[in-house]
Amino acid sequence: MLEKIFKLKENKTTVKTEILAGITTFMTMAYILAVNPSILSAAGMDQGAVFTATALAGFLGTMLMALFANYPFALAPGMGLNAYFAYTVVIGMGYTWQVALAAVFVEGIIFILLSVTNVREAIFNAIPMNLKSAVSVGIGLFIAFIGLQNAKIVIGGSTLVQLFSVKGYNELNKVSASMNDVGITVLLAVIGIIITAILVVKNVKGNILWGILITWILGIICQLTGIYVPNAELGMYSLLPDFSNGISVPSLSPIFAKLSFSGINIGQFMVVVFAFLFVDIFDTLGTLIGVSTKANMLDKDGKLPRIKGALMADAVATTAGAVLGTSTVTTFVESASGVSEGGRTGLTAVTTAVLFGASLLLSPIFLAIPSFATAPALVVVGFYMLTNVANIDFSDFTEGLPCFICIAAMPFFYSISEGIAMGVITYVIINLVAGKAKEKKVSILMYVLAVLFVLKYVFL
Repeated sequence: MLEKIFKLKENKTTVKTEILAGITTFMTMAYILAVNPSILSAAGMDQGAVFTATALAGFLGTMLMALFANYPFALAPGMGLNAYFAYTVVIGMGYTWQVALAAVFVEGIIFILLSVTNVREAIFNAIPMNLKSAVSVGIGLFIAFIGLQNAKIVIGGSTLVQLFSVKGYNELNKVSASMNDVGITVLLAVIGIIITAILVVKNVKGNILWGILITWILGIICQLTGIYVPNAELGMYSLLPDFSNGISVPSLSPIFAKLSFSGINIGQFMVVVFAFLFVDIFDTLGTLIGVSTKANMLDKDGKLPRIKGALMADAVATTAGAVLGTSTVTTFVESASGVSEGGRTGLTAVTTAVLFGASLLLSPIFLAIPSFATAPALVVVGFYMLTNVANIDFSDFTEGLPCFICIAAMPFFYSISEGIAMGVITYVIINLVAGKAKEKKVSILMYVLAVLFVLKYVFL
């Protein structure tokens, strides 16, 4: 039955590989179950209810991806979009979280319309192959950077970023951390990266997942022996699952279907909707390009065969997520970790979705996995995605320079969508000035995108 539904042989994969890939994807993105409630609670939302909404949105969105497109991509409320929701729209602009949810809902409806009318698919197909590879490389650097930050191996400083030190960390955050709390987790993350790298070199099946689990277990051993001392004030919590409150699912009722359109300034509201729309469109497209390039899913013309279904899953999940009570649901770049483990079909996504569902009952376990344990996975996946740099033709400067700008912009600007914007703008301008636009058949849509991106920087 699984063969009939997911076409495993056609995609040169097995049930075992797909399930392992799905577990790996979930493990690398399980942090969202802890982070999203924390961020949205700053907007006044009930933290327990947001946890439930996050898990349900992850389950629904990822399951839709499997059913609509048969792809190994996972969805959940997106990082960056949740921060924009809480800190910009609610705290900054003064809207209620109910109105912010309404903006997300409207964005989702627009998304569905854009997906039905093939606009998003056309955008995907309009981006040249070299630029698609550059997006994949840029995302690789971006998620590796996120991993290093999550582990606090890299922290802020006088040079914008610097290598971790207890003294530097304390000066930056105005705290009194020590080697027994923050310091040891940084060391464990470094050890985890080395262990994961060795597992990759030795070609151990499930190397990324094993890397996460081994790093977490080492942390637990350090806690039990007193080497690691939890310090809640610093965000350093116990690494042991906490079942003191038993197994229960937090109620969704405080936030379910609480959308509100009252007290809205239409002009400002549409700006908010557009901001959600813009970031989600290009973060999703960027992720699909990056991960599908890595998985060799693109056809000879650089197109993703069932992209319409993938985009529709994303759009429906965003709309449903707003009703559930969470910020924009989007395709997660961490899907690349499952792809790197061999995931090629919707069975990977189904596995991830089931784990999102299970997390409702086993939340103490999943929430106990620390960011320093998942950081090695993000760094190694970053390496995997970086290898696509070999597909870029740097000998042609009209291709190489825009690709370089796209790659550099993602980690430096901390945004997939900004990297795409910079790549598209420079690609069009450089090829136009060089007189190669006609020769390369730069599409009308690329010109339109370039103009829209420029207008965004001018007016937003």
